[in-house]
Amino acid sequence: MAGLVGEGREASAGSVETAGAVGEHGHGEGGGVLGGCNASMAVGQGWRLKGWVPSLALWKGGSVFDSWLVASAAQIGQVVLTLPCTMSQMGVAYGVPAIILYNVLGAWSVYLLVWLYLEFKARALSQGKSRPERHILQYHEVIGGLIGQWGGKVTYFFVILSLAIASVIQLIASASDLYYANASLNKREWQYIVGGVAFLAVFVPDYGHFRSGAVIGILTTTITSLYMFIAALSIGQAPGVKHTGGHDKVEFLTGATNILFAFGGHGITIEILESMRRPSRFKFVYIAVCFYTLCITIPSAVSVYWAYGDVLLKRNNAFAVLPASGWRTVAIAAMVVHQAMGFVLFSHPVFLVCEKAAGVHTKMFALRVLVRVPVVAVMWFLALAVPFFGPINSVMGAFLVTVSVYIIPLAAFLITYRTKSARQNSAVQLPPFLPKWSLMFLLNSIIIVWTVVVGIGFGGWASVTTFVRQINSFGFFDKCFQCPSPTPK
Repeated sequence: MAGLVGEGREASAGSVETAGAVGEHGHGEGGGVLGGCNASMAVGQGWRLKGWVPSLALWKGGSVFDSWLVASAAQIGQVVLTLPCTMSQMGVAYGVPAIILYNVLGAWSVYLLVWLYLEFKARALSQGKSRPERHILQYHEVIGGLIGQWGGKVTYFFVILSLAIASVIQLIASASDLYYANASLNKREWQYIVGGVAFLAVFVPDYGHFRSGAVIGILTTTITSLYMFIAALSIGQAPGVKHTGGHDKVEFLTGATNILFAFGGHGITIEILESMRRPSRFKFVYIAVCFYTLCITIPSAVSVYWAYGDVLLKRNNAFAVLPASGWRTVAIAAMVVHQAMGFVLFSHPVFLVCEKAAGVHTKMFALRVLVRVPVVAVMWFLALAVPFFGPINSVMGAFLVTVSVYIIPLAAFLITYRTKSARQNSAVQLPPFLPKWSLMFLLNSIIIVWTVVVGIGFGGWASVTTFVRQINSFGFFDKCFQCPSPTPK
């Protein structure tokens, strides 16, 4: 893959080892150019082997392994429960390749985001620019710094809105899952409880203080996926099961858009890089993230679809078809815990922009907490008001995730390196498998066109059509959306 920052810029940026803050350090605790961290201080805070091996601290971390934990925990959550429905919409023959394809596209998008991040920091260092101590860079700031203020504003809109909606979805999904574990409370009542617990998210300073939460996120998703896989094979196929996936165009494209949404969790990449001691390594880390997500999504989705077939077209949550049991309750509890971790991960960038808008981002943490509390309150209110998260996933994937995590990084890359001078002074070398800039530009252009046509065009049409089909079943502040009708006495 591409070289580290500084390898393509001899005089202006220098190398990683001499530049210090450029590329190989996140925001850290110190000031200086770009607020880069003091390397000796970072090593002295419990890290060994240059950040590859985490210390025994339970919650503070910035190693490569910590970044894998955070990225993996954010990549796949409640979508595991909706992918069997996606298989019923697309069929296994198309669904599985689509999962692999969007994993690859996601990995490429993250690779470019790391590149752009290193380029941004290298340019700022060469220009002598600095930022306030403890200031955490965000996606829109990097893009805006490279291609102009307008690019930053567009990125701000799409990324923050998509992450805010993703945070709301975590709350809605948690209440829905808890209902399947205990139907004595309706979904709205469960939402009251979930929302109250969600306020604890305001006390997590940043991703560098989320090691334990990320570990829990990984374990819980893995437990749920294993349960789905084993339960489906143990129960066997339902009587008269049919597998007609892929025959309805609207359902097919809606499923494809849901997969795009499922593997579009890299809107938090810049914040993860800021928490790392060696952010340039993240391009390798994300390959491991993709491998993990493939392992926990394909087997569980295919096995549940094999067992229940077309029934899943009417049940977008796998817990709705798997029979009640102690193991299902354990899996539900695991997924709810994961969604709590997911809420922390997705809401954090939203917290940061609100802190910056209020002018308290670099102030004492108590002031930051006060700004975060109203943000959670608004998300909780929206979760109560719009409890129909399933159809929202596809619409969000088509119009927000598509732009924020697939199109913007590629388009920003093309704009950043449109001039010969920028290409000659790139902070990162071209990858060995694409040794020419023309090939980089061609590949990025093809992916942009594909994403616009398939993701926004066909996917948007299908998602909106599905949304309209189901709109009569939606009810604002619904007590129990898609709950089984009471059995007549």
